[in-house]
Amino acid sequence: MDWIEMAEIQEHPAVKKFARELNAGVVSLVLLAILDSSSEALYGYEIAKRLEVSAGGELPMKRGTLYPVLRSMEEKGLLTSKVEPSVSGPPRKYYSITDVGRDVFVNWKQMWEKTLDFVGTALDGEAGSDD
Repeated sequence: MDWIEMAEIQEHPAVKKFARELNAGVVSLVLLAILDSSSEALYGYEIAKRLEVSAGGELPMKRGTLYPVLRSMEEKGLLTSKVEPSVSGPPRKYYSITDVGRDVFVNWKQMWEKTLDFVGTALDGEAGSDD
């Protein structure tokens, strides 16, 4: 398959929908991982930069979608935030993971690992094999 065919497939509505749905859950899991591993609260730009590093240099989503996810996670009690003044611009909102967030992270991580095993087995053609 050449790059033109690949680009056309990536624009297919089913591919776009799958990517959007996959990213929705994965981003929340990765955000919890980043905040769990940080020894201090992080503001949005710092979190986005860490996501970029984790993704190999390119965010898997638009940066603007990060903030609604952070707000939603805070509303669910997974994160807390505090606003602090910044010497170089507007105030910054710093996020920290809560104890509930840590517990949820451990659970989501276990679910993710089981999902990876299941999907990997299915994609390798081993699921339902009569061999």
